[in-house]
Parts: sequence; C-alpha cells; structure tokens
Amino acid sequence: MNLMPRIKIIYRKLGKEQAYGLSSSDGIIEIDSRLKSKKHLEVLIHELLHLLNPKDSEEMIIKKSVTLTKILWKEGYRRIDQSTDHEPLQDGSK
Repeated sequence: MNLMPRIKIIYRKLGKEQAYGLSSSDGIIEIDSRLKSKKHLEVLIHELLHLLNPKDSEEMIIKKSVTLTKILWKEGYRRIDQSTDHEPLQDGSK
C-alpha cells in the first residue's frame, strides 16, 4: 500500500519566490537550480522532510535537515553518480 504520492523534483531558479526550495502536498519539490554541493543536499532533505512529516514545525524541519545534512556530508555523500543501475533499497525498490 503506497500512501505517499510519487515525489517529483524540479530544478529551476527560485529567485522570485525568495526560496532555496519549495514542496507541495502533491509530491512536487522545486529546488533552485543554482544550488551547489552541501546546500543542495540540505535543501533536498529539508523539502523531503516537509513531505514525509507534514505536521512538523518549520523549526523541527530545519533541525532535522541540518542534522541529517551534517551526518551525510561527514560520511562523504555527494551528488555524483547519476546512473540508474543501483542495488535495490530495503523495500525492494530502486
């Protein structure tokens, strides 16, 4: 049973919105296409957390996203591999 909508990530300049990222309840995440490296990771996690935890306060989302970003960055996670040939996740999906 899939309760979450499919998540789609769109990259575009968000200068007019004065935001690094936006998420909507229909599963669309928009991320400013100019973001690089660690900030990109932080914003992606932040917007994903909004979708996964819609009742969390902005303060809680910030705390969680910064914590996860620091841990993942320290562990060496970077946006490099764009291939689609990955081992399946724990739920069997790729």
